[in-house]
Amino acid sequence: MADTMRNLPALRLIAIAAVAGVVAGAIAVYVMGGADGNNAAGGSEQTACAAKTEEAAALEPVITGDVAALLPADPSQPLSDLAFNGPNGEAMTVADFAGKALLVNLWATWCVPCREEMPALDALQREMGSDRFEVVAVNIDRGGDEKPKAFLEEIGIGSLDYYRDESLAIFNDLKRRGLALGLPVTLLIDEEGCLLAHMNGPAEWAGEDAKRLVVAVVGEER
Repeated sequence: MADTMRNLPALRLIAIAAVAGVVAGAIAVYVMGGADGNNAAGGSEQTACAAKTEEAAALEPVITGDVAALLPADPSQPLSDLAFNGPNGEAMTVADFAGKALLVNLWATWCVPCREEMPALDALQREMGSDRFEVVAVNIDRGGDEKPKAFLEEIGIGSLDYYRDESLAIFNDLKRRGLALGLPVTLLIDEEGCLLAHMNGPAEWAGEDAKRLVVAVVGEER
């Protein structure tokens, strides 16, 4: 094996090292800990949400422009058990928002695209937030609340409530479900906790494309 490696071209060795570094980094960031507070939903919920796959597909005409990277859920799946902490540190799940469509976004202060899209998420909540829709931005920084709260205050975030999961359990759960590859992660969830669409990567959430999408989901003009 050693002789074989010595005979590889230098550029190929560099490529192998780079890939190894990426894999090691992914393991360090994405696979942390064992059991967590997020659990798969039951069979009845799976069936109910699977029946909404056509509803998710029907959103495709309005998944354009700034939000074109969203993928309609195929099939739809229940996310009502997705767990995190609320503004006062209380345990919550998506089920606590029953009756309200959600744009759930996972972010961290060390994620540059997350930081850049936070003002847009805040603007979307300010303009479109109601008793039928909410942007739920969940911070997944490790450690205490000081750093993420200081960042939000520094950039003037005033419309988003503060949601948090320092354990990374929510990210690992979404990774197991095939919905998370990196940050940011965004999920469009209906009022019954069923996934309608998802994406990895940032978007311009304050734009007209995002607003049209919200209107299509909640079924009313603003």
